[in-house]
Amino acid sequence: MPEVKIAAETREEFGKGAARRARREGKVPAVLYGHGTDTRHLSLPGHELMLALKTPNVLIRLEGLKRGAELALPKAVQRDAVKGFIEHVDLILVRRGEKVTVDVPVTVTGEIVSGGLLDQQLVQVTVEAEATQIPQAIEVDVSGMDVGAAVHAKDLTLPRGVTLQADPDTLILHVIAPAAAEAGEAAAEGEVPQAPEAPAAEAEATAEGE
Repeated sequence: MPEVKIAAETREEFGKGAARRARREGKVPAVLYGHGTDTRHLSLPGHELMLALKTPNVLIRLEGLKRGAELALPKAVQRDAVKGFIEHVDLILVRRGEKVTVDVPVTVTGEIVSGGLLDQQLVQVTVEAEATQIPQAIEVDVSGMDVGAAVHAKDLTLPRGVTLQADPDTLILHVIAPAAAEAGEAAAEGEVPQAPEAPAAEAEATAEGE
């Protein structure tokens, strides 16, 4: 994974007022911690940070720090609930060669057999990887998969050096019949499937025999 360089500034002011002023200036308040170091309060350029965070588990090289450049991974991102802009970010220090545990997106390629429906249960999976070699995504090719076919975590093809941290039997996706999908939706909505009404002639015969 390539590194994204971002110029960081040490933050001297704290509190909601200081945070609002920083955001008006196009900056995002951040904290940097890890490896037993003291928590450092930073300000990062909002636009550059927004672009960087579009990549899952992006490796950020923080420039301009007193101790020199540092590598960090986003740990938590706080966004405005309405407008969606970044309000605050927590960053954790990492080092080259260090193993980290992260959630990586699962992407699907290919087309299943006509007549089935693809039901993806998980959109990301937990793996361990070297901090500078985190895969951007784990691909699953569903080409030719028919109803009943399934992919579990243990079936995923992981890049070299990446190990699975999720339960191997966790269902990632499977192909189901349309009828099964409709039954599942009805159950989720609390609907009880109704039995088909008996034909009129059969109903009359039953009544006469009582």
